[in-house]
Amino acid sequence: MLTKYGYDNAIPMLIIGFSLILLSGFVLQSAWAWVSAILGIFVILFTLWFFRDPQRTIPTHALEDHSLIIAPADGKVVEIIEMEESEFFKGKARQISIFLSPLDVHVNRSPVSGTVAFYRYMQGDYMVAWHPKASELNEQSRIGVQNAFGKVFFKQITGVLARRIVCTVNQGDTLQTGEQIGMMKFGSRMDIIVPLDAEILIHKDQRTRGGETIIAKLKK
Repeated sequence: MLTKYGYDNAIPMLIIGFSLILLSGFVLQSAWAWVSAILGIFVILFTLWFFRDPQRTIPTHALEDHSLIIAPADGKVVEIIEMEESEFFKGKARQISIFLSPLDVHVNRSPVSGTVAFYRYMQGDYMVAWHPKASELNEQSRIGVQNAFGKVFFKQITGVLARRIVCTVNQGDTLQTGEQIGMMKFGSRMDIIVPLDAEILIHKDQRTRGGETIIAKLKK
C-alpha cells in the first residue's frame, strides 16, 4: 500500500514510468526501446518501494505505558550522545539519531503519547543526513511532546536527497504512541531527544523499525 503522504510524488512518478514503457513499444526503435523500458520499470519499482506504507504492530505495553519511547522511523542508529538542547528542554539532554537510507520506509510515527507542546518548521541546508551538523543546520520539523512522565523532542531532518518534509502535527494536538505524523522524502534523518536520566534501550549501529522498536524509557 502506498502512503497517503506520497501521492503527490508517487502518482506523477508512476505516470512517467508507464509512459516510458509505452514509449519503448510504440515509438522508439532498437536499443533505445530497451533503455526506455528498463528505465520505466525502474521508476515504477522504486516508486512502489519508496512510498510503501507497511502495517506495523505497536507493542501493547508501549500503548499502555506512556513512559516507553518507540522508534519514530526505520533506519540505523548513528549516534547516541549527550547534548545541550535550547528550545524544548532548555538544558542538557540525550540525543538518539536514526539515519534513513532511500531504501528504508520513510513514513514517520510519534515516538510517545502526549500533547504537542512545541512545534517549529525550520528552513535550512541539505547536508548529508549522517553528518553531526545536519541536526542543527538542515531543513527540519521540530516536535516537542509532553506527558505525565516528561518530555520527548524529535526532529524530521532532510538530507542531500530528501527535499521535502511532510508533517501533519500542530501545537496542541494529542498524539498516541505509533501514530503516523508524516514522512521525509528520499533519504533523511530522525533525531529523538530525551532527558538525561532516560533509560536508553538500544545501541549505536542497531537497526530500528518505526512503530515497533522500543528505544528508551522515561523516568518520572
